[in-house]
Amino acid sequence: MTVTQERSYIEAARREKLQALAERGIAPFAYRFERTHTAQEALDAFRDGDDAVSVRAAGRIVSHRPHGKTTFMHLGDSSGKIQLYFKRDDLGEEQFEVLKLLDLSDHIGVRGTLFRTRTEEITIRVEEVTLLAKALRPLPIGKEAADGEQHGGLLDAETRYRQRYVDLAVHAGVRDVFVTRAKVLRLMRAFFDERGFIEVETPVLQPIYGGALALPFVTDHKALDSRLYLRIADELYLKRCIVGGFDRVYEIGHDFRNEGIDRFHNPEFTMLEFYQAYADYTDMMTVLEELVSGIVQEVCGSLQIERFGTTLDFSTPWRRAEFVELVRKHAGLDLETADDATLRNCLRSQGDDDDIDAMPRTKLIDEVFKVHVEPTLVQPTIVQDYPIEISPLAKRKRGNPRLTERFEFFVNGRELANAFSELNDPDDQRSRFESQVAAREAGDDAAHAIDEDYIRALEYGMPPTGGLGLGVDRFIMLLTDQPSIRDVILFPTLRPEE
Repeated sequence: MTVTQERSYIEAARREKLQALAERGIAPFAYRFERTHTAQEALDAFRDGDDAVSVRAAGRIVSHRPHGKTTFMHLGDSSGKIQLYFKRDDLGEEQFEVLKLLDLSDHIGVRGTLFRTRTEEITIRVEEVTLLAKALRPLPIGKEAADGEQHGGLLDAETRYRQRYVDLAVHAGVRDVFVTRAKVLRLMRAFFDERGFIEVETPVLQPIYGGALALPFVTDHKALDSRLYLRIADELYLKRCIVGGFDRVYEIGHDFRNEGIDRFHNPEFTMLEFYQAYADYTDMMTVLEELVSGIVQEVCGSLQIERFGTTLDFSTPWRRAEFVELVRKHAGLDLETADDATLRNCLRSQGDDDDIDAMPRTKLIDEVFKVHVEPTLVQPTIVQDYPIEISPLAKRKRGNPRLTERFEFFVNGRELANAFSELNDPDDQRSRFESQVAAREAGDDAAHAIDEDYIRALEYGMPPTGGLGLGVDRFIMLLTDQPSIRDVILFPTLRPEE
């Protein structure tokens, strides 16, 4: 018998039980159940020698062991699980017979009192049972060893991502990842709220995309008869808020980039962006250190954490390093004198021939850094002072106009954050946009378009401003020790099912 045939047989048997329940007048899908205790709360409520502790609990059936006139089950919910004890004499013949129509994964509610069995397990002696939802498909629940480790069950990664609801139902550890994610988002909001930042919401659908070098998703608005883009970054609208008089703003929202999918990239992802008037990129370094180290301490209990086989130390201040010097050290190139041919040869020396001849200079510089430098940035490191060619929205560096006041934050060889002393000269910004247009015409599809409205906003005057974007998903990957961005996004983007 094939797996498909076996599943069909099991599902057919469950539907037969569904019909039998209907014939008994038992509703298989209830409206509500008044629960007084979760499984963990019931366990905590037990007191030895006191049979008067009455509870009403609800959850899935995760084990089912009939023994003649008695039956044992385990009830699982978001807090854990607790054993149930059913006795024919307590329930009565009719309700006890209904137990035969219940299956693993069914949702039930029970009323009863707590006691401890001869094996010392705290248990609910059930006096009444209510079917809350019949599961017509069985969950792939694995075997649990004595030490609590799961064996078997849902192991295929593709199925886990595609049917996340099943993954969550059978793996408590997966639920824990998303509980941690929710905690981190709360900590981020509290951090900025306490420092006088205002949380704002900016458009997801934009007439001109910008704020990053990336390809957008494109759509059309019928009523306006116009083309719109899903935002690739929040930056340009948040800086419009600074022009409008908000001194400190932040947003935690979804961005979208029409690019490849791998362990560190999903087309839809979450970014934290914040902007502070009268600040520069050195202030952003301080804010980022306080934010990240504080969350690491709160979530992990220490600033030294073991992740991906390496001990990472988030004690501040973090290491600072200059972009140009790192390229010189690890790639052997001086970016101020290296021409495009030299950059291409540097990439070819690493066996990378994919589309090198078609890459514009901006992409070549970025790739040289990714290939030669990023793998060396294991401990928390701030890389600062990026070339102006790859930083169209950052102010020129004081004392060296070929560089910009920009930094990126790296941990374990991956970028987590990007920050600028924001460019607030509208004429300089127009010139940068025009350079991006030239790069686009030369083949760089990710280059910026000219955003005339944004330039107009700058012409009204934007104060000196520091801004930063932090990749929330990658940060959660680090905190929860997850190898793929798909492990920290509830419903990641996947190829459609055939």
